[in-house]
Amino acid sequence: MPSLFFFHRSSQRLSLSKPFSHSHFYKHFSSLPLQVDLSHPIYMIWGSNTGVGKTLVSTGIAASVLSSPTPAKFTYIKPIQTGFPHDSDSRFVYRKVSDIFLRRKPPLGVLASNQAISASAAAAKEMAGAGIGDEGLEVVGGGGGLRDLCWYEGRGIRCEEGDVGVSELACKTVYGWKEAVSPHLAAEREGAVVEDSSLRDSLQKFLVGGDCGGKEGVWTVIETAGGIASPGPSGTLQCDLYRPFRLPAILVGDGKLGGISGTVSAYESLKLRGYDVVAVVLEDHGLLNELALLSYLRKGVDVLVLPPIPHDPSDNLMKWFDDSCEVFSSLREIMLAAYSERLKRLHDMPKRAVNIFWWPFTQHSLVPEESVTVIDSRCGENFAVHKNHQNFELIYQQFDACASWWTQGPDATLQIELARDMAYATGRFGHVMFPENVYEPALKCAECLLEGVGKGWASRTYFSDNGSTAIEIALKMAFRKFSVDHGILLDPSKENLAEKRIEFKVLALSGSYHGDTLGAMEAQAPSCYTGFLQQPWYSGRGLFLDPPTVFMRNGCWTLSLPVDIQSDTLKPEELAFVSRNELFCGSRDDSDLARSYLAHISLQLLLFSRSKDSDHIAALIIEPVIHGSGGMHFIDPLFQRVLVRECQNRKIPVIFDEVFTGFWRLGAESAAELLDCSPDIACFAKLMTGGIIPLAATLATDAVFNAFKGDSKLMALLHGHSYSAHAMGCTAATKAIQWFKDSQTNLNIIPEARRLRELWDNELLIRMSSHPAVLRVIVLGTLFALELKAKSSDSGYASLYSLSLVRKLRGDGIYTRPLGNVMYFMCGPCTSPQVCNQVLSKICQRIDELSHASV
Repeated sequence: MPSLFFFHRSSQRLSLSKPFSHSHFYKHFSSLPLQVDLSHPIYMIWGSNTGVGKTLVSTGIAASVLSSPTPAKFTYIKPIQTGFPHDSDSRFVYRKVSDIFLRRKPPLGVLASNQAISASAAAAKEMAGAGIGDEGLEVVGGGGGLRDLCWYEGRGIRCEEGDVGVSELACKTVYGWKEAVSPHLAAEREGAVVEDSSLRDSLQKFLVGGDCGGKEGVWTVIETAGGIASPGPSGTLQCDLYRPFRLPAILVGDGKLGGISGTVSAYESLKLRGYDVVAVVLEDHGLLNELALLSYLRKGVDVLVLPPIPHDPSDNLMKWFDDSCEVFSSLREIMLAAYSERLKRLHDMPKRAVNIFWWPFTQHSLVPEESVTVIDSRCGENFAVHKNHQNFELIYQQFDACASWWTQGPDATLQIELARDMAYATGRFGHVMFPENVYEPALKCAECLLEGVGKGWASRTYFSDNGSTAIEIALKMAFRKFSVDHGILLDPSKENLAEKRIEFKVLALSGSYHGDTLGAMEAQAPSCYTGFLQQPWYSGRGLFLDPPTVFMRNGCWTLSLPVDIQSDTLKPEELAFVSRNELFCGSRDDSDLARSYLAHISLQLLLFSRSKDSDHIAALIIEPVIHGSGGMHFIDPLFQRVLVRECQNRKIPVIFDEVFTGFWRLGAESAAELLDCSPDIACFAKLMTGGIIPLAATLATDAVFNAFKGDSKLMALLHGHSYSAHAMGCTAATKAIQWFKDSQTNLNIIPEARRLRELWDNELLIRMSSHPAVLRVIVLGTLFALELKAKSSDSGYASLYSLSLVRKLRGDGIYTRPLGNVMYFMCGPCTSPQVCNQVLSKICQRIDELSHASV
């Protein structure tokens, strides 16, 4: 028979394994928010409710893994335990697995241990009072009613053949509370609340490095408390609390009457949050619940049935574990196969991608397979990225500092809200066509837009599917409005405008960018995007003015004027500003600079009209305040305000392209608020839906709308998309719009000012703007950008100058994709300033290194 010996309980935490050989790699990533070791299977055990047998399943999996004829290590983690210490699940697993191996003849020796890490003061006192800790319990005082427990117990089981090998079982309770109630109640009552971030940090220590990885036969199982939606100690539902890890799930279902419903609901809750459910396990109650579940799951998930569990307290469950042995063996193989398949997919994805993708804005000859970023999932602002380094597997977080092409704004909570609301819209509506119809999502979204970004000027909402098409719709609207106002409109049944050789053109700013479709490209100045290589049809149908720009350098905001506007008569105080807010001050409207702007604009319009007799400037289109794709240039708000007012005085319709700037991207709900003037037409997309799904809207005034009214259908706006105002997009937009502007859900909102608070640390910005390697810095709202000082031959969109810095930052957990030597970093409207400052600090560090390396 196997023999048993005990380790002494010790106030020192005893490690049963050698230090992990890849610790240097973990040290490199030690500053990242979350990391998960993929060098061995890690699973999370969920229950459709409390009392369905999660701990029995954990025990069965542990026994099955440790029954291997080769050495194995199984780590069982219970992050949240109430009823502690008497109802300790980790102690149950520790004892039952030990008993199983004492009953059976183990092929190898087994070292089993149980460890408690932290507990409330009440639970720690209970441990000592019950003699559980006796002389080996050391309690280290901690704030908030939590105590660190340096407590450990262990036992060893020798096999009959002697020490031919040893397997290990390590059981851990991370946080314990005395009262056997829901964790949020126990934590509150015992004055020992644990914040979500602290709990995840504590759990991560057991998921990366140390004694958890680096060899075959290593497994980790994390068992949740209660059901899928049971609250954690802070009150956050556990299915949301653990979502950043996105660990594959084993769902312990319910075989009792009513258990089908509970199990399906639990499964749907996990899937809604992006979890992979590998298998469903349930106890046999003779009701054949497994058949209904297999039918519902369409045999896409394995459903395993365990024998009935004895409910006699005197039963030590040894016979039940013997009877369940084959089920747990099958479950272990399913888990191992799913783990291996996941790794294979992650490994194969870069090669498959470079062989079949045609990425936008990408020179494929410059993208080797090893540089492809494999994104396993997204949680709020962070990507979960797979990294294979020296045959070591890791999932680690990267902060999405591109806001995924400027679309993303949701935190993890809003992401789940959007997923749920969009699922509801899909279930209720699917997709329905829009013309002459009304349904709630579209109506609510249109009302939100008109009461928000369109408040005070817009009366109509025209839906489309992306920013570029929203621009083309806006151009059509503007041209019609101009035609009506200037008496150019002809009877569509009799004449064609082309017969009179009239051509409409736009007034726009050099460096602006309005989309990739052919019509939108005609409304922007010549650039690398419009050259013959990209758009041989391009003619540039407009008058393009060089705008004045502002930027921070050496801690001061500086105005850079085009040559045509420069003048010796301008006062120095009109060209430099101590604070950015001065740039938006209305008192500038009565300055010499404002008069210079107006004179320049009037002269350019006059010269154009003299040289183009048959052409009309029929619309002004601008990106308010910030030019995005053109290089992240901050346009002087005074210049744009003067330009808008002059065009409106001349009855030239004004279009604001707010595809990038709208919905708090620049710190206000609409950039029009920053300019203190309103357009006739404005285009929105990207952040409008939180970036979850494509949707765009073109807002217009009543006067623009009325220009399309008439007796003939030919007078209508004959433009549309199959997915105009689709229910999912409108539902997401309504939720995101309301969420971003509500100070209860977006803590960055300053309600009385209707602005976001400052998200980027000013001292770090000043330091960055004074750096010798940096040419200029701009910051506004969620946007921070800098231009690296490069040789003129290595600057611009095609520059590779920033490539090494980009790679280093990605390794630091900051995903960025530059515009040549211009690097921009973006957060969401809900991102905390602490996160932004961590990003800034890392950028500062890397630029310092870049500067030193170039010396």
